[in-house]
Amino acid sequence: MSLGVLAVLGLLGGLGIDDRMPLWRVGAYLALAVLAYLHGRHATGRFGWQVLVGVGVGGCGVVAAVDLSQVTSALFILVISVVLPWLAGRYRRQQALLVVAERERARQLEREQEHVAERARLHERGRLAAELHDSLGHELALIALRAGALELSPDLRQEHRRAAGEMRASAVAATDRLRQTLEMLRDRDEAPAVEETVARARDAGMTVTLDGAAPLPDVVDQAIRRVVREALTNAARHAPGAPVTILITADNRQATTHITNPATEPRTTGSGLVGLRERLRLLGGRLDTTYADGTFQLTAQVPIA
Repeated sequence: MSLGVLAVLGLLGGLGIDDRMPLWRVGAYLALAVLAYLHGRHATGRFGWQVLVGVGVGGCGVVAAVDLSQVTSALFILVISVVLPWLAGRYRRQQALLVVAERERARQLEREQEHVAERARLHERGRLAAELHDSLGHELALIALRAGALELSPDLRQEHRRAAGEMRASAVAATDRLRQTLEMLRDRDEAPAVEETVARARDAGMTVTLDGAAPLPDVVDQAIRRVVREALTNAARHAPGAPVTILITADNRQATTHITNPATEPRTTGSGLVGLRERLRLLGGRLDTTYADGTFQLTAQVPIA
């Protein structure tokens, strides 16, 4: 509406122009141009072009009907005092909006980069936490097992057996603190082969029977490796000296790992088993643990794609 009023004033200002233009008229044109510029710079109307064209065509038609000689001057003043300043204001408005949009885009890109960097840091923390939990926890369990064997050795003096017992207790406590601290999501890491993990457990004094190991797809093989490593770690920590039996079977549909060992109490929870259960679930498999008649049983099933 306001732009239409300015256009009508500009059209009327072009009527009756002669060679001697009074100063007030020049000032009126300048004021009209300033108002048109400010309108284009700050107003948010959507039909500016339609208003200017409508006033120009309609007004020139009316002027032509009254006095055809006044059409050129009226149209000239309309363009000079209203249309061009309004276009300049619109241009400046669009430039300002572009600057604001670019600044907002730059801030958005900075936020996205910070988000990506934070995700990378969290990913690396998770990978390191998983590596510490699986590798260091397994080594601490083996240390506790060796210390327990020394504690029961009849060839050592009483003070040495007592020191071995303290070392075993410290290793178990350190493993528990490690598990409590590293409650983070796991990432995929290269676990040792099942045969290598079993061999290291036997070297540490465990009695492990392995049967049925066979070549499997990489993802399935990695999952089984982690299951065996976690099971042997738990057996070394919670049932030292107990024999462990590992049976791995596979067909065209799935691979199954069945691990049993005598135990004095059920151990069906813990961050390691929780992480393994979630990993197998994401692979479409499952992890079940049971305790009955003094025997702890772990069964892991992984589908073969």
